[in-house]
Amino acid sequence: MKTLSFVLIGIIAIEHLYILWLEMFAWETKGKETFKGSLAPDLFTPTKKLAANQGLYNGFLSAGLMWTFFISDINWQFNISLFFLSCVLIAGIYGAITASKKIFFVQALPALITIIVLLMSK
Repeated sequence: MKTLSFVLIGIIAIEHLYILWLEMFAWETKGKETFKGSLAPDLFTPTKKLAANQGLYNGFLSAGLMWTFFISDINWQFNISLFFLSCVLIAGIYGAITASKKIFFVQALPALITIIVLLMSK
């Protein structure tokens, strides 16, 4: 279970690094493809700075999750993992309620599954 939780945390960290890249550096290119239908094409340029800010926050989530791989104390590692996964879960639920239900399945559900696996590995 411990190995599975590490793998899942790594996947979520990589996902949030991808979101960072998408929102900070590719908002007007790949962002248009990714959010086609959610946002009018003419709104990508004016919202570029807002998206970059969101991307930065996703980068912080990724950094926090990656940090857990370098914590040697098992209790601290567990607590920090649980904290950052909970942040991802809450952000995903909020995004699903306010922006798109798809966010629940892409962001919140993987975090929830990982939290369950993490709790089972304790």
